[in-house]
Amino acid sequence: MKLHNTINGEELKEKIRNSQESRATISFYKYAKIANPQLFRDHLFFYWSKLQVLGRIYVAKEGINAQISVPTENIGAFKANLDSISFLENIRLNYAVEDNGKSFFKLAIKVRDKIVADGLNDDLFDVSTPGNYLQVEEFNALTDQEDTILIDMRNHYESEVGHFEGAWCPDVDTFRDQLPLVIDELSDKKDKPIVMYCTGGIRCEKASAYLKHKGFRDVYHLEGGIIKYARDAKQLGVRNKFVGKNFVFDDRLNERITNDIIAHCHQCGEPFDHHTNCLNKACNLLFIQCPQCAEKYSRTCSETCQHIASLPEEEQKELRKGKDTGVRIFSKGRFKN
Repeated sequence: MKLHNTINGEELKEKIRNSQESRATISFYKYAKIANPQLFRDHLFFYWSKLQVLGRIYVAKEGINAQISVPTENIGAFKANLDSISFLENIRLNYAVEDNGKSFFKLAIKVRDKIVADGLNDDLFDVSTPGNYLQVEEFNALTDQEDTILIDMRNHYESEVGHFEGAWCPDVDTFRDQLPLVIDELSDKKDKPIVMYCTGGIRCEKASAYLKHKGFRDVYHLEGGIIKYARDAKQLGVRNKFVGKNFVFDDRLNERITNDIIAHCHQCGEPFDHHTNCLNKACNLLFIQCPQCAEKYSRTCSETCQHIASLPEEEQKELRKGKDTGVRIFSKGRFKN
């Protein structure tokens, strides 16, 4: 059995888009010591491909970070496979808040140096001692207190479309950029209650441990992140303090938590909160574009890109030669006030 995809990506997308199969979008992570990440990666690919799991999974010596789509009929078998791996037994699974079953189109399991690019030297602190976990009601109560500092540990394009009430949303492109900024900005507030949150919890797990290492004495983070919070708040019937959409790193791009639209089209400024990629493949900028501007600019981010995207494909390929045309995940558009 080949331990990688052998089918063209566009074919895989078309297959899933046309499929009526019921699938669940799930995310999970675990910091753990993995002696041989490549061997572990191959083990996962062998079993998960049999279960028709799709998604993007990063494996490193420090653990695993997974965003996946699983056929609902195979969820039981998938959980059994996780339970057969000692450090993944009974792991918390985050189920998507809003799910059309079209989140992923192929299985990609990659070995990385880190499961999240953070720029930290892990030898200097203990990631196994994060800040205190908060459940939904505890989170609401603590963030209602006047002296609590609430930090959105996501990037600007994530918090732009949705965030918690009263949160500080640092204007950064990457998690790597954010950590030193937070440490510097809060250097005189080490005795204050610090509450952190992110999409599913993985960034806050390490960030809260790092803040403790840096001398912050009262550190908390939202267990399971926005995804678990939104589901728990609805199930328990408690106040939901998150406003807008939750940005997700799959083909859905977001899941709506409330009907509030807090973002704006990056081209005309009208209220709108759906991200798209510039149709010019050499640009591929992720930005917010309303339907009117999508029509005006032919789904591109500028007149320059509109012109390039209108050229024959062969001419576009010539223009792209020698340039990085991949998804520049941390080169996102911003709304200019």
